[in-house]
Amino acid sequence: MKKETVKEYIFIAFGTMIVAFGVYYFLVPENLAPGGISGLSIVLSNYVAIPISLINFILNVILLIVGFAFLGKEFGGKTVVSVFFLSFFMFVMETVHPATKPVTDEILLNLICGIVLSAMGLSIVFNQNASTGGTDIIAKILNKYAHLDIGTGLMAADVFVVLSAFFTYGIKTGTVGAFGWFLNGVVVNYFIDGFSVKNEVVIISDHHEKVKQYIFDRLDRGVTVYKAEGGYTNQQKEIIVTILARREYFVLKNQLKHIDPNVFVIVRTVQEVYGSGFSKF
Repeated sequence: MKKETVKEYIFIAFGTMIVAFGVYYFLVPENLAPGGISGLSIVLSNYVAIPISLINFILNVILLIVGFAFLGKEFGGKTVVSVFFLSFFMFVMETVHPATKPVTDEILLNLICGIVLSAMGLSIVFNQNASTGGTDIIAKILNKYAHLDIGTGLMAADVFVVLSAFFTYGIKTGTVGAFGWFLNGVVVNYFIDGFSVKNEVVIISDHHEKVKQYIFDRLDRGVTVYKAEGGYTNQQKEIIVTILARREYFVLKNQLKHIDPNVFVIVRTVQEVYGSGFSKF
């Protein structure tokens, strides 16, 4: 197995563990079902005497067949692993430390903590071109064929689960779960964007050689140089353009103050970057 593949599966396992923790310890005790197969499993556990981890596994097996058909073998293969890990981690939690009561006494706090943790885990799994199964698979299908972003796709796929929570738990709990349904889509998109967002930095400096050398030597990034002329001074200038991760930009920003106190800098947010030194297609 390739080193990159092993790394991907490690991230998938880590992501599903975070999802399982958020769902089982924060959402299950409050009967909050903000969508997803995990949410549907919470609802169904009120009607059948089967552990949530097993309900989750059975439902996911059905949808995995759909995933294989529409998304291909690679996605399906990774998702089989993530579904196994999710059900496994929930089973371990049910066995070792059962969730007998909510973590906090505030239902909204439990909802927010559960959603943020599960969304964080989901974004890690999605970035490995996998899914935790269930309605995530439907969201991926909508993303591929209808070009909906993943967060919106999740919201569309989870309508049935949210409505079933209203009928099962009543208006109060159902309403909180519906808010969680909306929040989940927003937070998933936020975390997914956080993995790919970069900064495009445009620099105009009289010490452009020092600036370029610092970017090469310390940040190990490339630059593009444009020849320009000042409109007021008519002086020849070099405009340096580079793409940096956020932390790299802050390192450069601090150094620019020492290289050239009069430097002119423009910073733009870039949603995605593909190519040498960044993500591959």
